[in-house]
Amino acid sequence: MSNRVPVPSDSGSPAAGGLAVALNAALQQNGGFWFGWSGNVSEEERPLQVHDFGRVSYAVMDLTQRDVDEYYAGFANRALWPVCHYRLDLTEIASNDTAGYFRVNESFARRLATLLKPDDVVWIHDYHFIPLAAYLRQMGFENRMGFFLHIPWAPYDVSSALPAYQTVLSGLTRYDLVGFQTRRDAENFTRCLEQENMARKVSDDRWEADGRVFRVGAFPIGIETDLFRQEAREAKSNSLVRRMRVSMEDKHLIIGVDRLDYSKGIRQRIEAFSCMLERFPQMRNKVTFLQITPKSRSEVPEYLKMQHEVAEQAGWTNGKFGDVDWTPVRYINKAVSRTSLAGLYRSARVGMVTPLRDGMNLVAKEYVASQRATDPGVLVLSRFAGAAAELDSALLVNPYDTEATANAIVRALQMPLEERKERWAAMMEKLRANTVDHWCAAFLAALAEEPTDVLQPPVERAAALDTALPSAAAQFGPSWTGYRRN
Repeated sequence: MSNRVPVPSDSGSPAAGGLAVALNAALQQNGGFWFGWSGNVSEEERPLQVHDFGRVSYAVMDLTQRDVDEYYAGFANRALWPVCHYRLDLTEIASNDTAGYFRVNESFARRLATLLKPDDVVWIHDYHFIPLAAYLRQMGFENRMGFFLHIPWAPYDVSSALPAYQTVLSGLTRYDLVGFQTRRDAENFTRCLEQENMARKVSDDRWEADGRVFRVGAFPIGIETDLFRQEAREAKSNSLVRRMRVSMEDKHLIIGVDRLDYSKGIRQRIEAFSCMLERFPQMRNKVTFLQITPKSRSEVPEYLKMQHEVAEQAGWTNGKFGDVDWTPVRYINKAVSRTSLAGLYRSARVGMVTPLRDGMNLVAKEYVASQRATDPGVLVLSRFAGAAAELDSALLVNPYDTEATANAIVRALQMPLEERKERWAAMMEKLRANTVDHWCAAFLAALAEEPTDVLQPPVERAAALDTALPSAAAQFGPSWTGYRRN
């Protein structure tokens, strides 16, 4: 289950993207449903739409405009997203959004309940659907249920600022397996459980709450490493890539690729590039920075504001340092095909992946996978990206430190070939060992493991938890009732 479902075209081919391909392959192997939002908005509740392709049925439901405003644009993207990315300053707490998030999740659960069979394994993806298992358990389903969070989980002092925090946290204990991108995120989560006296540790990765044992683990997601390398090799004939190379002449290319989001550090990255040109004038007219940033969540005011800020930052840099025959920053606000991206990565001497906070960031892995073994580029990577735990041979930077990031850009541009090759080989070894297929298989294998622990009496929770749901219901109003604990 995922928020958006990549329903195949009539040709039967799944949507592009490593995650979609991996999950589709797992479903094709075992058979089953891929369930979620159709992406469409309707005026009233409509029946499920089911599309069958091979052994997979794609079941989607529409949402009303109110659902989208409260569940998606509201609580998910203006409360959960900023809190999980450590941005309390951007967090908005609105009782109707909180109520809408749980109301829509309950609606998804009711629809999913009509599809479930007793032996089905349920794998739920991302922050949109945290309460799903709790609602399904309330309906009596005892299926194996796993949850994977694709974004970070913040430490207790940050995550506890989330509206209905205890309800959200309790909802995660209803799964059999809760997976995170990094060990740090998993540890942040388990410390939250301990702080709230919500679960008791049974073993290294197993916890008990309300007499049920669940598992918590880190499952860093990978990419289709070999396939992406092949696409990068073949992209030399891509028209966009050819035009880019011609326009670059003999200049080095630095590339950044991000969805427009405040967590990506795009403005800080352009600022660091500007600082590099200021401090190292010998680099002027010798390097071009290409930032590809498709628009995202334009209905959220914070994103519209950021779009203007980034464009202004790029324009300021070009106005100060550019010349009639050189544009320092090329800023593109549209999507580029996967093949074109692979070719552009391969052409770039430096890949800039400097989010302020990120669950994993697959752009970092794609950039490394696309490089030539004989002449690889250099990855400049934020230490606050989940990928930094694996790709520690990159040049790791603090994106908040503008001068240090500027120095890292120069170091990357001037790095000797042998050092570039050594760093690239070390990262490629990890990318080949942990592909997206390995990630998918590892999670499903862990979810299939039944607990064998002998349980002691359930942990006595803090009194605050017992009052959390009634008080939350009173705060959110009669349209929201929370969910009962089994």
